[in-house]
Amino acid sequence: MDKATVIRTLILLIALTNQFLVTLGLNPVPGNETIWFEVLSTIFTFGAAAIAWFKNNYVTARGKSQKEVLKRNSLIK
Repeated sequence: MDKATVIRTLILLIALTNQFLVTLGLNPVPGNETIWFEVLSTIFTFGAAAIAWFKNNYVTARGKSQKEVLKRNSLIK
């Protein structure tokens, strides 16, 4: 996996973990128990998921070979 894929995946895992804790009522940020924290947490999770979903994450062997073909033909950076 390339560096960008790893970073997007880690941010998504952090967002999902945070959302899970909020759902259980465990506030990961001490002293902040307002509804706005839950709203912002949900927005952060949706944003991280959308970015991870829309980006091409060449994780499988087939995806990696597709990326190489695209690079060879100068279709991606």
